[in-house]
This record gives sequence, C-alpha cells and structure tokens, in this order.
Amino acid sequence: MASVGFLYPGHSAEDDYPRLEALLGGTVRLPLVHTDIGEDAHRPDALLEMGSAARLAAGTGALRDAGAEAVVWACTSASFIYGWEGARRQVRELSATAGLPASSTSFAFAHAVRELGVRRVAIAATYPADVAAYFHAFLKAAGAEVVATRGSGIITAAEVGTWGRDEVLALARAGDHPAAEAVLLPDTALHTAAHLPALEAALGKPVLTANQVTVWEGLRLLDRPLACPELGTLFSRAGRDG
Repeated sequence: MASVGFLYPGHSAEDDYPRLEALLGGTVRLPLVHTDIGEDAHRPDALLEMGSAARLAAGTGALRDAGAEAVVWACTSASFIYGWEGARRQVRELSATAGLPASSTSFAFAHAVRELGVRRVAIAATYPADVAAYFHAFLKAAGAEVVATRGSGIITAAEVGTWGRDEVLALARAGDHPAAEAVLLPDTALHTAAHLPALEAALGKPVLTANQVTVWEGLRLLDRPLACPELGTLFSRAGRDG
C-alpha cells in the first residue's frame, strides 16, 4: 500500500490525518511523526526556528521506518516564513536527509491553486496580520493574485487547535472576497478535514485548507491522485485527472 509520511509540528490538529486516511478509503497510509517546535508562537523568529533543518531531520528516520515513500513538512507558516527560495532550500534539504521526495504545506497550496486552474485567491488566516503577509508574498511568488488577506491575530497553534466547525466557517466567511475564485485557510493546527463540504457550500467556491492540501501534495509526489468528494473540489479534480 502506498504511504506518505508527514512531519507535523507539535500537537494541535494531528487527528485530521487519520480522519483523512479513513475518508480516502484506506487506500493509502498516512503515518505522522511529531516534530519538536520549540516555542509555540506565530512569530517570525519562532517560526524560523520551528522549521530549521535540525528539527525536521530528527523525524525522518521514524518516517522511513514506517514505510513512507515521500515526506511532507506539514506546516504552512514555518515554510513560507523563509520566502519562496528559502522554502525551496528547506524542501531540498529535507529530501536529501530523508532520502525521499519531499515538499511542504506552503508548496502544497501553490500546487493546489494551479491544479484548480484559478488565479485570484483570498487568504483567511488564523495568524497575526504580519505573518499572514508572508503567505501573501509566497503565493504572489507562485504566480497567484491574492485579492484579500485576513489575519485573525492568533499567536499559538494550541489555541487554533481548539477551534471547531463554527469558528472555521466564520474564519472562511470573514476572509472571503467577491473577486476570489478560491479561499485558502493556511494553518495545519486548524481542524478542517471534517468541514470541507460545509466550507465549500457556505462560500460557493473551492476552499483549500492546510491539512487537506498537505495530504493531496503527498499523493502528488507519489503520482497517485485519489478521488474523494468529501474532501472538496481539489480531490474531485484529482480523481478526474487520475
């Protein structure tokens, strides 16, 4: 059975991954290893340390032992904080250390936007506005037009992990924009796997969330697209292309 491994920072919404594995019908394994995050803070200096090569390298052996055929750094903020070129270096170093194809959640968003064939997007972020601005710049470097960026001012992943369906829907609605063809929710600490149909129904457009695109990116690395309507438009398109 195909297996994609994930390096997940700390403990917040990691239970999205077994849920995603179940929704995909048990056709792929999604082993997950927790990384040591240091300080839990959506702040540039803390995020740069969170995504450091040493912290990521520490989990790669366990993922290889679990049979992973590719690895994704399951964190948006501690990848885009490095900028486009810095995030590319981060992924190259991770791939070299793991001896596996590698990517990160930030690149997952960039690739997913292209997969949907949309150009204009809105960002509905949990982060403070200054951190959300880094994601705006990252997407711009990827060729997307960001028509709106909303930060929510949440400092810790621990707080984000407590949010439920109502808070997630409110975040998406608040961050939407009439000109946006898709809305992006970039935080793997946010529980979204159970809410994708409700999010797309509420907004009337594709919604991309961090844990959703992270798993999709891992499948992309293995060239193994899977159809799953419960995981939104992105996985419907993956199924058609497969």
